[in-house]
Amino acid sequence: MASIQNKTVLITGGASGIGKLMGLKCLEKGASKLVIWDVNPEFLNQTTAEFRKSGYTIFPYLLDVSNVEAVKEKAEKVRAEAGSVDIVINNAGVVVGKEFKDHSHHDIDFTMNINTTAIMHVTLEFLQGMLYKGSGHIVNIASAAGLLANPKMSVYVASKWGVTGWSESLRIELETINSGICVTTVNPSYIDTGMFAGVRTNFLLPILKPERAVDKIIKAIEYNKISVRMPFLVNLLPFVRGIFPARLFDWFVGHVLGVYDSMAEFAGHDYYKSPNNLSGSKV
Repeated sequence: MASIQNKTVLITGGASGIGKLMGLKCLEKGASKLVIWDVNPEFLNQTTAEFRKSGYTIFPYLLDVSNVEAVKEKAEKVRAEAGSVDIVINNAGVVVGKEFKDHSHHDIDFTMNINTTAIMHVTLEFLQGMLYKGSGHIVNIASAAGLLANPKMSVYVASKWGVTGWSESLRIELETINSGICVTTVNPSYIDTGMFAGVRTNFLLPILKPERAVDKIIKAIEYNKISVRMPFLVNLLPFVRGIFPARLFDWFVGHVLGVYDSMAEFAGHDYYKSPNNLSGSKV
């Protein structure tokens, strides 16, 4: 069992939603330093003040994680001010919930840059330090959407398939060289944080409570788990997809589980839908 105690933890999108909850849980578990990256100055200031009032050591940085130069600059500042990072939780994410034909080119780049390529750039900045120490943990918050298709979120699905595939590939590479670095890929269904306001689900795939989701992610860090899928039914999706013919799979996922209609009344949250807000809590 790995310990979070005395570790330095960095969380992107860490000023609100499950990012904030994960940060607090790590601090309660004894993390010595929490580095928060977020694009929302109000959330960042509020969370920093709240955590510091409780006596925790916080290093807040305001940045857009899709800006590679900003990521490199802030990573250098983190190393200089907070020291080496032991645990990176790639949590920042966005969604544009509409049919692909209604997307703009900006919508595509906006989603892919935040949800996929930013995670790679952030990880690359801190991976060398982990390799030098021979230890570390990288947590990539993907999505159940990284395991199956879903209407009205095609680009989001593409971004999360990318995260899932890259995260698993990175894990295998690091295990092959006995790096001592763990990689955990997290594939949750909808989490009740506001990012997916208006989605419809049923009892088979209920909307997850943030606290429950965070508990499972933190335990995955402590037990060096390679994957977290929630709720339980998400574990079965790759198997069912592999044995069912495509039309039967569509019927099962679309009509039995109701996934294909889940975004029909999607409203989202104004913060997550604005092009000026390039980071948020992953759901």
